[in-house]
Amino acid sequence: MDGAVLHAIFDVAAWLSAAAAGWWLARFGGVSFPRQSTEWPYIAALVFGAGLGAYLFGTLNLWLSGMAGLARSVEGALAGGIIAVELYKWRHGITLRTGARFALPLAVGVAVGRIGCFAAGLDDFTYGTPTALPWGHDFGDGIQRHPVQLYESLAMASFAAAYIVAVIRRNAAVITSGFYLALLVYGLQRFVWEFLKPYGPVVGPFTLFHLLSLAIAAYALAMLATAPQSKVTHERAAA
Repeated sequence: MDGAVLHAIFDVAAWLSAAAAGWWLARFGGVSFPRQSTEWPYIAALVFGAGLGAYLFGTLNLWLSGMAGLARSVEGALAGGIIAVELYKWRHGITLRTGARFALPLAVGVAVGRIGCFAAGLDDFTYGTPTALPWGHDFGDGIQRHPVQLYESLAMASFAAAYIVAVIRRNAAVITSGFYLALLVYGLQRFVWEFLKPYGPVVGPFTLFHLLSLAIAAYALAMLATAPQSKVTHERAAA
């Protein structure tokens, strides 16, 4: 099957998996979330910011790597969505943290979606640099490369598993700050994998996505450091 078709299939699977993860949290995890995160203006701001960020950062990274065209980026979508939502909350005077419901969907969506990137091969421009390690993968050009897409998929799947255990155990701190924990894990693991990608550097050895990964991790740390204490009562978690 064509790589682009496989990628599209896994894109759909990623969205469906993320939706299923959110449904599980509410239905079986017994977790309740702030009402603002389901309002249409909030969702519109999130979708707009994520879409703009995906193409803006994806395309910019492509150009910085000496290639023409348009590209999308999961990390760019995350950054754009965060900025848009924070601006929306600031504009409407919302001080309540509204990201908790997206922790598990984010981790599951990335874990599934990156498999599609792996299946897309060289055309996706998410492959790794050459390696002599036994798990190196030939994406079609005869060169064994780091399957960095699978590294990222495994990292986020591991977070998702740990998060599910925390929900089952009613860990209030993890449930309340889950989104920022997911962002922290995503930013740090992505920063590491960027050293194994053939992207053009921006500052020293660091690429655009190195810098974006650090920014996301720093944002997550700041939010975690200022997180209010919370408790889970009556088998319900408010996040």
